[in-house]
Amino acid sequence: MQALTNKVEVVSREPLTFWERMYLPAILKGMAITFSHMFKKKPTINYPEKKRPFSPVFRGLQILNRDEEGREKCTACGLCAVACPAEAITMEAAERQPGEEHLYKEEKYAAKYEINMLRCIFCGFCEEACPKDAIYLSETFAPSNFQRKGFIYGKDDLLIPDPIKEPEAFAKARGSRAAHPEGHGNEH
Repeated sequence: MQALTNKVEVVSREPLTFWERMYLPAILKGMAITFSHMFKKKPTINYPEKKRPFSPVFRGLQILNRDEEGREKCTACGLCAVACPAEAITMEAAERQPGEEHLYKEEKYAAKYEINMLRCIFCGFCEEACPKDAIYLSETFAPSNFQRKGFIYGKDDLLIPDPIKEPEAFAKARGSRAAHPEGHGNEH
């Protein structure tokens, strides 16, 4: 049968020599490789004590954003839910009542906002679809849980702390990216 490519290598079928039958050179070569790894830098990181830096394009847990006055930015337009290929986002809209201007930026807001983290694929489409920059993917991992219902995050779990009342918690939740890096979020 003719070969399909010219990458044919003829294999020698000669009988093994005495040293090859004892496998001693192969064992010594393997031991030398193992011994050489003892002097190389360890690739593992002792996690809680040391944390590795995130990539600038890392996509972590979703955060619902607030404006400078602490009002929620989300207007419950539903574009993030429509853009989500995993259909992980559900929301219900409500009208802002008189006297709630300090809570919600727009007349319409998300009364219920849930993300099923078991379905979420961290693609970032929700972040790109949002016209109000109300949702972004943070530098936080989704924590582990023992029950499925613990992975369905409600609005209270996703909303960033108030920048006026809790500035330290707001800065920590915002992460090292104070502004979206190029290619993330909405560039206006």
